Amino acid sequence: GSRRICEDLIAAGRVTVNGEVAVLGRRVDAANDLVAVDGAPIGVRPDLVYYLLNKPVGVVTTSRDTHRRPTVVELVPSEPRVFSVGRLDVDTEGLLLFTNSGEMANQLMHPRFGVEREYAVRSLGVLTEEGKQRLLEGVEIDGQRCGFKSIEDGGGEGVNHWYRVVITEGRNREVRRLFEVVGHAVSRLIRIRYGSVVLPRGLKRGVWVDLGEQDLRLLRRLTNGPRPAALPVEGVGAVVRPPDGEGSAEGDGAARRGRRSDASTRRRRISRPDRWRATPRRGCGRAIWRRS
Repeated sequence: GSRRICEDLIAAGRVTVNGEVAVLGRRVDAANDLVAVDGAPIGVRPDLVYYLLNKPVGVVTTSRDTHRRPTVVELVPSEPRVFSVGRLDVDTEGLLLFTNSGEMANQLMHPRFGVEREYAVRSLGVLTEEGKQRLLEGVEIDGQRCGFKSIEDGGGEGVNHWYRVVITEGRNREVRRLFEVVGHAVSRLIRIRYGSVVLPRGLKRGVWVDLGEQDLRLLRRLTNGPRPAALPVEGVGAVVRPPDGEGSAEGDGAARRGRRSDASTRRRRISRPDRWRATPRRGCGRAIWRRS
């Protein structure tokens, strides 16, 4: 509409930017900001896409591998061309985001925004209190200070023990190397959260889903202003982390839309962390993983 009509809508509080009521004079990034009038999105760029992939072990985070190993780009749509937000090494599985928005990707990866990455770690042996404190305070690796923002005990049996750790930078093999500093090898590593987006529990390895508008809004708020607590939302899309760890909503609609690529990938059948259990879903021939 005309400028006068737009100003009247803004003055009436009917326009929001990334879920916040807009004010006159606010700048809007057309490529990344979500603008809505009376709750209805407008100006959405159809050429921008955002995917979440549950990366399997044995798949390389690159577009082309000289050793002819399977790559993550073979598991997501080839058009439009997308790139991953950060990397997971070949032996790490779990949540990997893709987009063709360079600005969004750079903001999510840039250390100054401190976007959290959460991992489920299976360690050979139990961390001592002294070792845990060292990892929280930070240690030197290749001349740089590294450490975990938090460490939560996930239990375990025998020599294997599970932990949930959070980092705010994505240095090469950082989680594994931190555990090695205190004398523990990592036998399994799963990224379960990036920022406000959590890996859907029912999403099979090698399957991708579209991120919903609510998920994108929360991601934009992480990089375009004060970092709020992520809130559970309704509707389709990936799940988001609720406050105080009260469990997470599951994006069943998006998970059902996820497609598995025809490209063959190497997979290892490894048990899930102890806190998850498989529940058969009647009539669809697949199990849904639920927290115990």
